[in-house]
Amino acid sequence: MIINGPNLNLLGLREPDIYGHEGFASYLERLRLHFASIEIGYFQSNVEGEIINQLQAVGFSYDGIVLNAGGYSHTSVAIRDAVSAISTPVVEVHISNIFAREEFRHRSVLSDVCRGGIFGLGLDGYKYAIESLVD
Repeated sequence: MIINGPNLNLLGLREPDIYGHEGFASYLERLRLHFASIEIGYFQSNVEGEIINQLQAVGFSYDGIVLNAGGYSHTSVAIRDAVSAISTPVVEVHISNIFAREEFRHRSVLSDVCRGGIFGLGLDGYKYAIESLVD
């Protein structure tokens, strides 16, 4: 399951110099073709509580979760607690290199409760996260 947080519904439109020109829907199609033997679910919300509800809904039955919590990665103790509470492994992904951006983005409150993290490799970070979960 891929779970995307706030503003990631604007990929392809939002700050293309940082996030690229491709929308997530077309990238997701390519991901599903690349990983044709596995089912990849997708959820996106701009609302913190909905992200928590989704983590809880899939966090005991899916084989892995790729989570890009967007700006909530730096602030949401509630999403952190949800990741801690579930048994499904979670890999954190950020399209941009959060360590090369504004100081407030340099710390993710989620990283230490995730299996691992991929930062700054563009949309392909999702592919690498899935590969790490499949392996």
